Amino acid sequence: MSIEVSPTPETWTAYGQFQLDRSYIPPVPEQLRRGFWDGVGPGDDVLGPLVGKRVLDIGSGAGHYAVHLAQAHGALVDAVELSPTRHQRATGHFGDVPGVRFLHADVIEYLQQAQPYDAAYGICTLAGIDPHNALPTLRDGLLSGALLVFSALHTNWHGHGLSATVAPREETVGLKGMEPLPLQTWVLTAQVWEDLLADYGFRVEAITQLSAPEPDNPVVCQLIQARRRTVLPTQITSRPRTPRPPVPHAAIGVGAIVYGHRGLLLGGRHQRGTLELPGGSVEVGEPLEQTVVRELGEETGLSARPEDVTLLGTLVDHVGDVVRVTVGALVTAWQGEPATQPDESIGDWAWWPLDEPPDGLFECSAQILAAWRPDLPIDHPPAHFTPYARCTTASSESGSAGT
Repeated sequence: MSIEVSPTPETWTAYGQFQLDRSYIPPVPEQLRRGFWDGVGPGDDVLGPLVGKRVLDIGSGAGHYAVHLAQAHGALVDAVELSPTRHQRATGHFGDVPGVRFLHADVIEYLQQAQPYDAAYGICTLAGIDPHNALPTLRDGLLSGALLVFSALHTNWHGHGLSATVAPREETVGLKGMEPLPLQTWVLTAQVWEDLLADYGFRVEAITQLSAPEPDNPVVCQLIQARRRTVLPTQITSRPRTPRPPVPHAAIGVGAIVYGHRGLLLGGRHQRGTLELPGGSVEVGEPLEQTVVRELGEETGLSARPEDVTLLGTLVDHVGDVVRVTVGALVTAWQGEPATQPDESIGDWAWWPLDEPPDGLFECSAQILAAWRPDLPIDHPPAHFTPYARCTTASSESGSAGT
């Protein structure tokens, strides 16, 4: 079924004329506004270092965001705007700002003859262009590895949400004192955006929902961070492993620190009275965060999400001739109450004060806790620890744990 939509260029021309008539120019912000509200969403750092970098502003409107990036970050911004009235507003007020070039053009046509950019962004503008036209053109208009960051509508004023079909729908845009104007836009699920970007040579790094600060405002935006895939100059080949399985020589597992206001979660039931963190072995093809979530649920009954897991680093030691690799992890949120689970060798879960850890810790758990908090009075066998990121202190984590 075809969808009738009003032409977007005419809408934005009328919108720009309304702003011209009332002589309004938004001030240069302190940081980019990703949705419709100040202070909601991440800062400018999602675009990476910008000093001396060529940056494309897709649908630049009044030009104040382009001016901000040039003045605050030393970027060289090409601000491309299709609407003549919005372009007139920008050049009339910011036309002589160093580091910004205001271009009245269709961004698709412009990119077909422009030199590739180091980064590109659009603030609620890119989703107004058919992604089957915009994304391949942007891919060719960006350098290998360049960032593409844009926001798009998620839920409108009427509570209408996302579509799994790549087709435009009619929305409206307007300001106080003017009649709402029809607008065509692609309001797509995060998965559809991710699939489209992957099809056209991008790798999605994050998709974040940005909600209005007012509790009675249903409007939500998506912030999509993607990167053009690195293009190798030549295709190199790889050779398969031998079909014979290797001789076992290493074991890899995870240990999860579950720590909150009630203390540190440890379990027992071993004949020797050993206490240990939740954890276990990594299964074939399983991401480490998922291993933590799975083992936590199987052993304690607590539920968590992979995004609630922070990998702290790798501990390497050995048992006889077998190298033992243990990845420590911090679980920052969870749900449920810990309980002994059927058919599990570890149970009798209890919360222990962090400043009074018990005797008889399993040595892998002791190694993980000492790597996380070197100040803890824990004796353990030596192990080589390689951190993935700076380990946060226990006091800073205690408020983020779930119930």
